[in-house]
Amino acid sequence: MPEYARKPKWYAENIRRLAVGERASEVLKAIREKNLNTVCTSAACPNKGACFAEGTATFMILGDTCTRACRFCNVSTGRPGPLEDSEPGRLADAALALNLRFVVVTSVCRDDLPDEGAGAFAETIVALRGRIPGVKVEVLTPDFSGRDDCLRTVLEAAPDVFNHNIETVRRLTPRLRSKARYERSLAVLARAREMAPEIPVKSGLMVGLGETREELREAFGDLASAGISRLTIGQYLQPSRLHHPVVKYYEEEEFSELRLEAKASGIKAVLAGPLVRSSYHAGTFV
Repeated sequence: MPEYARKPKWYAENIRRLAVGERASEVLKAIREKNLNTVCTSAACPNKGACFAEGTATFMILGDTCTRACRFCNVSTGRPGPLEDSEPGRLADAALALNLRFVVVTSVCRDDLPDEGAGAFAETIVALRGRIPGVKVEVLTPDFSGRDDCLRTVLEAAPDVFNHNIETVRRLTPRLRSKARYERSLAVLARAREMAPEIPVKSGLMVGLGETREELREAFGDLASAGISRLTIGQYLQPSRLHHPVVKYYEEEEFSELRLEAKASGIKAVLAGPLVRSSYHAGTFV
């Protein structure tokens, strides 16, 4: 399907890119006052308006510039600035001000740092727990180049959910994911499961990039073998004409079929739908 093809009915009916309403304004104000970044805005998430209106956001740490250049991602790429030691505390203050009970923390890739940003994840988890007793934290991390030491740093801070997205099927990974490898992402998920079996392990896939159903079934099996218990499946939406085009728009009934296929492979909880993203309804997804 060409990138300029007519979008399906669900797109026109459900897409909401603007944050509106009083609660959304509170979220935007807290983010702005604490000089924070969110993947909601940087990655042009289609659910930004709905999530902001519900008083939730996925915070993006380590700056807003990524050292990688994945062909599906809207986050800026280039040479990042220095780390800000105050960022974990500012993020925790914003979460407290918004009365959040479940916080999702992700980041840009920072291949330039000695620990690739793992320490900042751990510090953010500690800061959140220090500010908000009983808060639950999900982390969505890069692959840390497959380094066990970085992964251990994050897991020792005891997040409530560990998430690393495989993003796409094996064949398309070299074309779409800058510096990433399919097998390495699977290994990160498997090692997280081995290092901290008490922490649920989660991953996410986009569809519509040119994959086949058979390739998706293979990915479901690979993820189940890696030990994940939660999976999100959503439609890829092209951020700009410079990014990889949408090859196929899946219909809502196809997402229902994918959910059943993923669960049949052995994955306990699967959330699938056109606008599903990695942290979509993260606090209630079990």
